[in-house]
Amino acid sequence: MVNSKLTIKYPDGLHVRPASMFVREAAKFKSKITLTCDGTSVNGKSIMGLLMLALGPGSIVEITAEGTDEEAALQRLAEIISGNFDEK
Repeated sequence: MVNSKLTIKYPDGLHVRPASMFVREAAKFKSKITLTCDGTSVNGKSIMGLLMLALGPGSIVEITAEGTDEEAALQRLAEIISGNFDEK
């Protein structure tokens, strides 16, 4: 299991577009992905879960990946949280 705490850098927070990008990328990995903010944890492969967290600009979120491709998953998903929308 690997995890990282990151700050939401999007000026509008993790709204629908970056959240859907995050979920699409998370679904490519076999690892279990969890996001935690202010004591609430959600499945990182669920768009409804991500939107429920209401991650505004400056929110601190912890991403946890657990599974066979956890390192790659954490690296890619951290890029998205950091503002990298590039499709890979």
